[in-house]
Amino acid sequence: MSAQQPLQQVSASPMPEGVTDPNYKPPPGRLGNLTIAQQHALDELRKKLQEEGIFVPERMDDATLLRFLRARKFDVEKAKAMIIACEQWRKEFKVDELYNNFDFKEKALVDKYYPQYYHKTDKEGRPLYVERLGLLDIKALYSITTPERQLQRLVYEYEKFLRERLPACSRAVGHPVETSCTILDLQGVSLSNFYRVKDYVMSAASIGQDRYPETMGKFFIINAPWAFSTVWTFIKPWLDEATVAKIDILGSGYKDKLLAQIPAENLPKEFGGLCECPGGCSLSDAGPWNPPQAQ
Repeated sequence: MSAQQPLQQVSASPMPEGVTDPNYKPPPGRLGNLTIAQQHALDELRKKLQEEGIFVPERMDDATLLRFLRARKFDVEKAKAMIIACEQWRKEFKVDELYNNFDFKEKALVDKYYPQYYHKTDKEGRPLYVERLGLLDIKALYSITTPERQLQRLVYEYEKFLRERLPACSRAVGHPVETSCTILDLQGVSLSNFYRVKDYVMSAASIGQDRYPETMGKFFIINAPWAFSTVWTFIKPWLDEATVAKIDILGSGYKDKLLAQIPAENLPKEFGGLCECPGGCSLSDAGPWNPPQAQ
């Protein structure tokens, strides 16, 4: 050969454990695809947390530390500050106690007035999360639950996402799955309803971005009405550039975009897919984290 092929860049970190997919290529900034500077930042962050007595081994593995580092562009001091703030919040919110004891008894009723649920996976093996804001009946919702319990449920689901759903999805595809694929359905949404729950929506966005960084993979906003531009103007400043880049705002012609990302057999029928879970997809909790024999 007269011209040499360019050498593939070698990662400063080894591949993560448990990878069985021979075609897996870690995205930049993940284990198995770190630059020397990124590996150094990871080692330095871990060391600082250990020296300051902040390190929690069961919750701060390298993949988790890298999520915080990516969220702060590998600035070690900023990532450390983010983790310290997160740990303080976890104590104040009593997150571990919540994960072990939370019982959302009103789940089936809440599903009627504000459906929010995980359901199977997209083509990349990520958990699919669906939220139907357009079906929100605020008066009925807050007659059976409270904004506080809604936030507790959100945090409980984030914890379950990290501790149960992602590991199960990772095992199913043979490589690390670290993010979700979200569908936010705005069919029938009204500005008045949005403004009545804007405090909850802003709190939820803040928790996701500050306490569970780098867990959003793809985010589809479907059935966006013309007035959504006003709402988006209100929300967008709360989000960082990386988050905004993952969001795809669609009108009513969303079916092809969703099916390009989500297998038809996994996508609920109301969104153009083929899935019709007994009792409804929103309450089935179907996915690799809940295999059929265990249901």
